[in-house]
Amino acid sequence: MAVVFLIVLVIAGLYFIMVYNSLVSIKNNVSKAWANIDVLLKQRHDELPKLVDTCKQYMQHEQDTLEKVVQARTRVSEAREAHDVAALGVAEGALRAGLGNLFALAEAYPDLKANEHFLHLQARISSLENAIADRREFYNDSVNINNIRIQQFPDLIVARVCGFFPFQMLRFANSELKDVDIGKRFANS
Repeated sequence: MAVVFLIVLVIAGLYFIMVYNSLVSIKNNVSKAWANIDVLLKQRHDELPKLVDTCKQYMQHEQDTLEKVVQARTRVSEAREAHDVAALGVAEGALRAGLGNLFALAEAYPDLKANEHFLHLQARISSLENAIADRREFYNDSVNINNIRIQQFPDLIVARVCGFFPFQMLRFANSELKDVDIGKRFANS
């Protein structure tokens, strides 16, 4: 009887260790996914002042649009540094809207559109935006896997005993989920 009890105890211990190690791996994947987003956000953060400065030379009458991009950039940076996923989603929506308006307004400035520095920055920021979108998807997938695993029985027992917790998905602002009115953007230019 003692041998059977010892075998069951060893099997339970091994199972606990396997689940624990699996949860650690999943938790670290969430952290890695966030770090990937953080790197891209920092790169974009560094490029945006260059874009705004380039545009200022040409867009003397569009200071409001440029200021909105700068303010949104600041909110994204603050949310990123605070690791505030909810605020980041809202700030990202505002920044995307500001950049969309800026690029649409640039259509009205032929000299700006022909500026090689502007074109390079526009392509660089667009490339970063695509990479951020890809990393957001990976982050949310990682968060989803983590959150499911710590809620499933019997893994939830190990998760609760060892202090694993759910992560928050990176959500988008409602305004970012709506269809874009392209005509309105060009009407502003």
